[in-house]
Amino acid sequence: DGKIYDAYVIYPRSHTNEANFVEYFVYQIMPDILENKCGYKLCIYGRDIYPGEDTASAIEKRMQKSRRLIILLTLQLINCKEPAYDQHIALYNALIQNDTKVILLEMETIGTYEKLQESLRFIIKQQGTIKWKEQHTVHPQSSSSKFWKQVRYHMPLTLKSS
Repeated sequence: DGKIYDAYVIYPRSHTNEANFVEYFVYQIMPDILENKCGYKLCIYGRDIYPGEDTASAIEKRMQKSRRLIILLTLQLINCKEPAYDQHIALYNALIQNDTKVILLEMETIGTYEKLQESLRFIIKQQGTIKWKEQHTVHPQSSSSKFWKQVRYHMPLTLKSS
């Protein structure tokens, strides 16, 4: 199908230097489970987009080469006045061009979704979210937890066995 990545990961990037759980999750836990244990190939901004590349076109190219879009829903993402460029492009591709499936990971309890952009609310209404619950964090590295099984269910089939 000409795709290089199984999923492009969209997450709120922290503008502070303090390490936060979401970035730890994106750079440590997700690659460990989905790449090392399950054989998927992720595209993560900040890891797979190189300094000096034109960010906007790099993001678009990587998304076009991805089978899925994984969006991490956090309060930071919801309260952000201006959604990140990759989020705009992802939602456009998913809803208008209807060519990429979106997997929504709810990283913290969002409660009501009314503050979310309409496009995200539409996707949630269509398919719901996969919720990261505190009890999952006891063994976040276990690929057989309910959370990771749900994520894998929405991912494309891998050619390698997990």
